[in-house]
Amino acid sequence: MSWIREGDLNLIERISANILKAGPIPKHVAFIMDGNRRYARKRQVERQEGHSQGFEKLAETLRWCLRLDIREVTVYAFSIENFKRSKDEVDGLMELAKQKFTRLLEEQENLEKHGVCIRVLGDLTLLPLDLQEVIAKAVLATKTHNKCFLNVCFAYTSRHEIASAVREMAWGVEQGLIRPSDVSEALLSQCLYTSNSPNPDMLIRTSGEVRLSDFLLWQTSYSCLVFQSVLWPEYSFWNLCEAILQYQLSHRSLQKAREQHRESQALQQLEADRSCVAELLQHRSNGTPVDAQSRQEALHSYTASREERVRHFLVPGPLTRTLHGYLLAKENNTPSGDDVPLQAVFPTITAALRVYHAQEHMIR
Repeated sequence: MSWIREGDLNLIERISANILKAGPIPKHVAFIMDGNRRYARKRQVERQEGHSQGFEKLAETLRWCLRLDIREVTVYAFSIENFKRSKDEVDGLMELAKQKFTRLLEEQENLEKHGVCIRVLGDLTLLPLDLQEVIAKAVLATKTHNKCFLNVCFAYTSRHEIASAVREMAWGVEQGLIRPSDVSEALLSQCLYTSNSPNPDMLIRTSGEVRLSDFLLWQTSYSCLVFQSVLWPEYSFWNLCEAILQYQLSHRSLQKAREQHRESQALQQLEADRSCVAELLQHRSNGTPVDAQSRQEALHSYTASREERVRHFLVPGPLTRTLHGYLLAKENNTPSGDDVPLQAVFPTITAALRVYHAQEHMIR
């Protein structure tokens, strides 16, 4: 089955969609697609069939999202914790993923028609090499598309993502690329897999479970959380409409909370910069009072230099080229030539993928 299903909504669905679009529509929706195994037990079929039906529902849901002008979707496809399941089930999921990403490569014309960019977020080093190669090809095949985005979280947990981001910042300090005072909440956000995407406006979990299961913990602090009892393979257009209605009811309070958080972040950064500047001026002046204009000029200069350090740390040009060569080598199944090994250049796979997606983001 195709990643993006063709076909339009029926008349009643189109009318309902137009009514919904009269109000605020989430630009970015995240899904915890839960309930595949329970669906299989309910239908008395193999677990693998439940997972296959779950993928078919994802393809259908993406079509609904496009019709509702939801331009970014993030899905929790495979948690690192899922490796603890039986070997047969894990092997089956790896094979299913390989089949679906291979199918994606056969559907490039359809994906280009809809402008769908596929991103795969997670610790891909945990995956079989043949699956890594297919994923790299899929990412490259859709990297220039910019109408809508599908982020597939595979071999992912939020704690693993945050820990990787912390390691990346520690590496940056160790290498002298950034200073300890440059480390902040905002910088950590920029070191996550999702740094080139806006935080989800809404997160939907199916199957009746009321927990996040280590998914986008950092990114969903100010998202509308919707928990629905329906099993994922049985998800319907009307379930999605219900979730959007809940989002619209809470939209104003969510927007206010986000704005307050942005203002708080900006104030914290300003205070941190002022503290660093005061320390520098005290050291330089040997206790001699510094006038207000000099303090303001020093603050402006320090802020500019900090922003420049962070910019170079986040998007280093040579490293970007190395990663592009690495992915291109995977696409062509050939050695990467004179490029050094990926792990020798990047402190974590997080940094590698973030830099790659940042490059494509700048191109767009």
